[in-house]
Amino acid sequence: MKKDGGIELSGVKEIARRANVSIATVDRVIHNRSGVSEKTKNNILAIIKDLDYQPNILARRLASKKTLHFAILIPAISQETEFWKAPLSGIEQAESEIKPYGIKIEKYFFDQNDKSTFIKQTKKILKSEVDGILLAPSFIDESLEFTKVCQYFKIPYVFINSDIPNQDSLCYIGPDLFQSGYLSAHLTNYAVDKNGKILIINISKEMDNYHHLLRKEESFKAYFRDNHKNNEIIKADIRQTDYQSVVTKLKELLTIHQDVKAIFVTNSRVSSVARFLEESEIKGILLIGYDFLNENIEYLKKGVIDFLICQKPQEQGYKGIMALYQNLVLNTAVDKAYFMPIDIITRENYKFYRN
Repeated sequence: MKKDGGIELSGVKEIARRANVSIATVDRVIHNRSGVSEKTKNNILAIIKDLDYQPNILARRLASKKTLHFAILIPAISQETEFWKAPLSGIEQAESEIKPYGIKIEKYFFDQNDKSTFIKQTKKILKSEVDGILLAPSFIDESLEFTKVCQYFKIPYVFINSDIPNQDSLCYIGPDLFQSGYLSAHLTNYAVDKNGKILIINISKEMDNYHHLLRKEESFKAYFRDNHKNNEIIKADIRQTDYQSVVTKLKELLTIHQDVKAIFVTNSRVSSVARFLEESEIKGILLIGYDFLNENIEYLKKGVIDFLICQKPQEQGYKGIMALYQNLVLNTAVDKAYFMPIDIITRENYKFYRN
């Protein structure tokens, strides 16, 4: 790689980007040439000092010619939800940036409705040569078994999208699940009166293992309890996730509870509920759910979904890979938890949102 005064060309480009100047200006400062203001020169020198460790480390990485292997284990994109397309896009973005430094990423996917596929993939990963792991811990017990083995072999792992507390992960990158459910309840409180009945819907085949859904549910209830609200809150678990099964359960629920004023869906499958409400011509029910997906946005635009809670899944995937890179390549510490912002998306602002 071409160098300039002991700094790789890629380093010069990074310095120029941070200082918002040309590469030629950085070159003048490095070689102590004239033509640069004192303010700009001092700014560039400060950036060079701040980045001093990186060129040396990266140069050693390139010289060693050793490949580091990262593995990702996340749900596959399915017909039921395209949510995991966004984290995968972020992972691939990070991959393109770090590949030149000898990083290889192997991708493993599981069916989020079938824990056996998760177990099968963890076994494949552990049989491979792996230096770091990015994991969506959808199934608690199975994830704990997997991470115990990772800890034994001193393989760092990063959680994204949902966390398992009190584990020795390198870090967690994703939403604060408690605050996410709490915020949803706060929004609901604005829209229903003190007598309004509220329905919480969990849609998942593996309900008992999907701890992140249950944490949202519990924090939603906690908001009403903490604020001394006496609204009746009904919970319904829909364990068959195909649309007709969702329709059958919703018809039953709304026949029994005809005075429901709000529905909170704890995951991205809110579009199934929205479709039912639209087809049944049911109006006057506030509907809140999760994730910036095409099918959800369509119902948001129509006003069937009132609010979508979004937590930058693409950025989660990107930052998860970069956390492994920062730890294993740059040898620098990472924050134990990096919480994504909890964004409230409506039909008025969805056009301006970026995942």
